[in-house]
Amino acid sequence: MRRLPADAIRLHESDLAIIPIEQAGFVILNFTLQFVPATRRASLLHRIYEGMLPGAALVLSEKVCFENPAQQAQMTQLHHAFKRANGYSDLEIAQKRTALENMMIPETTVQHHERLSSVGFSTIVQWFQCFNFVSILAVK
Repeated sequence: MRRLPADAIRLHESDLAIIPIEQAGFVILNFTLQFVPATRRASLLHRIYEGMLPGAALVLSEKVCFENPAQQAQMTQLHHAFKRANGYSDLEIAQKRTALENMMIPETTVQHHERLSSVGFSTIVQWFQCFNFVSILAVK
């Protein structure tokens, strides 16, 4: 097993709109794009792609929505039941939903896959889903 030296990994906490991405071997975006205006998502991903090394990977995790209203309702219901089972009250669930309304704009997995492909990623695989949350691996 190959071990990386401690200085080979750098964590950055910054405004994604301005942080330079240079010679990145691995990029993680956890529940980020859903808060970026839809009109800026492709250019942001393109900038990240351009700053990645050949063969580098991006893990994109996002809340998603579904085109089918029945499927969307079912996933929302299951997610709320999960929250209740973990101690959230109905009031807390409602307050969080209200707080995020119009600030968080989720998209379908198809939209994410199409955008990743359009910016140049050659391999795009959804490797995880729980209710309406997914993680996608995209390789340059």
